[in-house]
Amino acid sequence: MKMVCVTWIIVLLATTVFAGDRESGWEKAYPAAEKGMTRYVLHLPDQDDEGAMKVELIVGKTVETDGVNHYFFGGSIQEKTVEGWGYPRYNVKAGELASTMMGVPPDQPKVNKFVTVAGGPHLVRYNSRLPIVVYAPEGFEVRYRFWKADMETKPVPTE
Repeated sequence: MKMVCVTWIIVLLATTVFAGDRESGWEKAYPAAEKGMTRYVLHLPDQDDEGAMKVELIVGKTVETDGVNHYFFGGSIQEKTVEGWGYPRYNVKAGELASTMMGVPPDQPKVNKFVTVAGGPHLVRYNSRLPIVVYAPEGFEVRYRFWKADMETKPVPTE
């Protein structure tokens, strides 16, 4: 009976230590967000062929638009290296809202739309061993989607 209890205690302690280890490691490497910024952290699930995958980062915010013009925020997503760790992090610089200048009919209803920071798409390497950490200005949202390469390759014809 004592052996069973000791075994369960060891299992519980190991589970607690290793479950928290993944998060404590990344939290040490990636600092908290500075004032006026928000830190977004995306933990990726393991995949069979991560080399054939990319993650697209999409940053923007939902704003009221006229429903006719195309809107975007000036800015960019920049990859930086976390000093002392060598891990990538992504910093978002967002500018003012801009749009095309098409005339809008007077009875056109307003539409809430997710408007992105220009300069996309921003594809990053898929790596389930490290989180993708993005620092964006407060009020902005970070979205993502996966891209996967087709396993079939095709030759390019010569001319």
